[in-house]
Amino acid sequence: MAIDRGAASLTKDEEPVCSICIANYNGGKLLETCLDSVFQQDFPYPLEVIVHDDASTDGSVDIVIAKFPQVHLMRSDSNVGFCVSNNRMVASATGKYILLLNNDAQLHQDAISTLYNFAAGEKINGIIGLPQHDMPTDELIDIGSLFDLFLNPIPNLKMFRRNVGMVSGACMWLPRKLWDELGGFPEWFESVAEDAYLCCLARLRGYPVIALAKAGFRHWVGRSLGGGKVVQKTLQTTYRRRALSERNKSYVMLLCYPAPVLQFIFPLHLLFILGEGVILSMLKRDPLIWKKIYEPCFKSLWYERKRIARERQSVQKGRVITVRQFFRPFRRFPHKIKLLCEHGSPVIR
Repeated sequence: MAIDRGAASLTKDEEPVCSICIANYNGGKLLETCLDSVFQQDFPYPLEVIVHDDASTDGSVDIVIAKFPQVHLMRSDSNVGFCVSNNRMVASATGKYILLLNNDAQLHQDAISTLYNFAAGEKINGIIGLPQHDMPTDELIDIGSLFDLFLNPIPNLKMFRRNVGMVSGACMWLPRKLWDELGGFPEWFESVAEDAYLCCLARLRGYPVIALAKAGFRHWVGRSLGGGKVVQKTLQTTYRRRALSERNKSYVMLLCYPAPVLQFIFPLHLLFILGEGVILSMLKRDPLIWKKIYEPCFKSLWYERKRIARERQSVQKGRVITVRQFFRPFRRFPHKIKLLCEHGSPVIR
C-alpha cells in the first residue's frame, strides 16, 4: 500500500496545532518507521515535524532528505545528547502543543487526535502520555508510571488511573507555554530521567501529569542506550544506562523532593546505592560495575553540588502543592527489590 507521507504536513501560512519533535542519533530505519507513523495519523489539523539529528553516521540524514522533504531537519555538528536535542527543537517549534517522540517509537494511527481532543476538550494544561507497548510483541508496558520513594518508576497497568508520577519521554505531550515555563530539559542531565524531572517539576508547580488509556504507541524500549528492560525474564542493562540512571535519579530527588522528605530519604538512597554497588561488584566479580556506574554517581553529586543547590532553590521556590500531594503517586515499597526477587540480579554489558 502506498504511503501518503504528506498527510500531516503544513501548507503555506498555516499555523501548526502541534510540533512533533524527534531526536535522532543513528536511528536509520527506525526513524523512517517513526516518521511514517507520524504522517499516517488520522488528524485533520496541520502538524509541524522537526527532526534533530545528533551527528549521526548511519545515513539517517539522507533518509530524511530523500523520503521526508517536508520535515524540518536540524543537523548538529557534534553529538550533544538527548536533552539538548529536544531543547533545540522546541525552541524552533511554532505549534501550540509539543509532542516529544523517540525515533524508536511508532504511533498508533489515532494517537495525536486522542491527545489533542483530550487536551483541548478538557482544557488540560499539563503533561499527557499514552499507553506504551513493546515493539516486538505489542505487549502493554505501562500507562504512565508511579514511583517508589527512591524514584524508580513503577509501571501503571490500571486503565482507570489517570494521574501518575510520570509519562515516558518517548511520547510526551504538553503545551508549548508550559514547556517554556518549566524551562525544558536540564541539559546537564545529558539523557535518562529527564522525563521524570519534567513531570516532577510540573506537579510541583500544580500542573497535572496524566496518562490516557486510549490509543498508544509502540516502542523499542532500551534500543537507544541499551538495556533498561526485561529480556527472557532477565533484567538487561548497560554500564552507561545504569550510570546515567543512578546519577540523574539522584539529581531529580535533590531538585524536586520537598525538604521534609528529602532529608530523610536521600541519605537512605545514598546508603542503598553504595551497598548495591559493592554487593553487585562482589557477586559478579566485576570491578567495572563500581568503577563505571556507582563511583561516577557519587563523584558527580559532589562536583555538581553548587549547581544543584542553585537549581533546587529555584525549583522549590515555585512549589504550590503540599508534600502529601507531591508524593500521592509514590509507593513505599522499593521497586528494585521487587524486580530482583522476580528476575534476579541484572545482566550488565
